Amino acid sequence: MSRPEGAQLPKKTPLAPNISTLPARRPSRAEAEDAVRTLLAWAGDAPERAGLIDTPARVAEAYGEYFSGYRADARAELMTTFEETSGYDDIVLLKDIHFESHCEHHIAPFSGVAHVAYMPSAGIVGLSKLARVVEIYARRLQTQETLTGEIALAIHDALQPKGVAVMMSAEHQCMAARGVRQPHVAVLTSRFLGRFETDAALRDRFIAMVHAPR
Repeated sequence: MSRPEGAQLPKKTPLAPNISTLPARRPSRAEAEDAVRTLLAWAGDAPERAGLIDTPARVAEAYGEYFSGYRADARAELMTTFEETSGYDDIVLLKDIHFESHCEHHIAPFSGVAHVAYMPSAGIVGLSKLARVVEIYARRLQTQETLTGEIALAIHDALQPKGVAVMMSAEHQCMAARGVRQPHVAVLTSRFLGRFETDAALRDRFIAMVHAPR
């Protein structure tokens, strides 16, 4: 069937998530601590009281740990591969990778597990590297939806496998501790690339492997 003259092809959803640019200048440690004092005062407390006097330094230190992913390169973790696969080209799945992250909307924590799979095309990557990719992206500010896509795309770009599948389940404190105050709500997200996107039977096998008992 021919396309009418002047009609446009439908746009494909881009694989890459929208990632904001980093600030031109990173604030100093002293500036970060001053910002914490401002928030403490805005909340209604006295930053200079004994119980809070060291809180700005502790928060700055904690932020350095929470968001250490900005100082790491996830794709670099996947650069070393191994060719000794004996022709293996089926699903490689890591289940129940624990992660902790913070949402970009309220800087509230969310945590859960990630299930990451790929189908090798040429070589395989060390299993710990896949877990490290999850950790690097989790230790940044984003939504769970973006986090899921970032992990899948990094593996896809670095390894050029036949397919990538990522499924994540997490509980969000921005829902549990504020707003609707609904604890224990599980948020599920997934991203499928390559054969996992086009082959429904393969995708179903991945999901069955994820839910299979250990």
